[in-house]
Amino acid sequence: MDETGGWRFAQAFGDKGDVEEITEADIISAVSFDATGNFLATGDKGGRVVLFERNQSKQRAVEYKFYTEFQSHEPEFDYLKSLEIEEKINKIRWCGRQNSAHFLLSTNDKTIKLWKVFERTPKILSETNHYDGQTGRPLPPPTSRHHLRLPRSIPQETMVAAVPRKVYANAHAYHIHSISVNSDQETYISSDDLRINLWNLGVHNQSFNIVDIKPANMEELTEVITTASFHPTQCNLFMYASSKAVIRMGDLREGAICDSGTGGGAVRRFEDPPDPATTSFFSEIISSISDAQFSPDGMQILARDYLTLKLWDVRNEAQPLKSIAVHDHLKSKLCDLYENDCIFDKWECVWGDGGKQFLTGSYHNFFRVYDAETDGDVVLQADKAVLRTKKGGMGKSAPRPLREAMQTDPLDFNKKILHASWHPREPTVAIAATNSLFVYSAA
Repeated sequence: MDETGGWRFAQAFGDKGDVEEITEADIISAVSFDATGNFLATGDKGGRVVLFERNQSKQRAVEYKFYTEFQSHEPEFDYLKSLEIEEKINKIRWCGRQNSAHFLLSTNDKTIKLWKVFERTPKILSETNHYDGQTGRPLPPPTSRHHLRLPRSIPQETMVAAVPRKVYANAHAYHIHSISVNSDQETYISSDDLRINLWNLGVHNQSFNIVDIKPANMEELTEVITTASFHPTQCNLFMYASSKAVIRMGDLREGAICDSGTGGGAVRRFEDPPDPATTSFFSEIISSISDAQFSPDGMQILARDYLTLKLWDVRNEAQPLKSIAVHDHLKSKLCDLYENDCIFDKWECVWGDGGKQFLTGSYHNFFRVYDAETDGDVVLQADKAVLRTKKGGMGKSAPRPLREAMQTDPLDFNKKILHASWHPREPTVAIAATNSLFVYSAA
């Protein structure tokens, strides 16, 4: 097997060349496959949601085609707080299908929307007794029944429509960063920095607060919630991670309120304290968990902080199964990363291959695919310039291994793989790189 581990570039969207001027609104901020993998959704900072459909005519190759696009959120202004609310899509989550229509949740900082996306075939009447179908002029009244025209409907070209079925608003005082649909397909949770709310998908004007870590005095605030997710198979379990590098698992059967302050349903606590000998000014920032995800079977938790990936067994709170260094080569650059605010980047991590592999991103559009069983990993780069160079040939000099390039070459910190999604049934991943979407597949 070559250094790419069998992974190969399959497709790219948004590749318009180096002369393209990338606008802030075009930057992709969310990526998500549906449960079948036949549809892929992206959201951007301009509030748009774009859906792609698997090209079924390509039996052997992985290929997606444009399906539809709609404006999910618009910029707003909170006059009470004199605060602008961006239209940026923070998260997209697909809901279970009940019929031929698709349902998905999308959220910006304040408002969650449930969208219904469906195909419809409009029809027009081809015959009329009142107007000439060609000139549009009025027709004389029919003088006998033989002159009557029976109306006929002619189906037109099928179109894709997107309509908001529910709008869940006014439930969060702080910015929403996570939404997660429950396995019962009836409820979901939404989380901001201090609270987690439980919603019923059919009720837009009422939610139930299940976690609240807001102190009575905000000066005593020591941590914030960074991500929250439901268990993939058990509808009573969920987890949330914090900036204190702690993961808590709540059980709604144990208590309706699941924050640690009440001693209710927060029954599990996963924490790997840092070594006091290695603490520095940046320790608290880089140890904050930016993303945490249950494995497909719910038996493991994958957590990402700035420098590492940690794999936990849900049955063992004492220590992680393994800790993987993702950004060892950045330890000497923390001061520069702090000054340009990159140290606050929120990296995502995703499971794939039924829990046998997982993926996370890095700078310069590098991303890494890890094998959970062998501890091996593959370094790949989702970059338009690299793909064009390879297509046109590398000249006499052989290309450098990507692993070596990632650790030694100067990195472009404006290029970063923050968002990705793994196909639920195949070794195919969708990677968001600035304003482009890359699809990679493995043999």
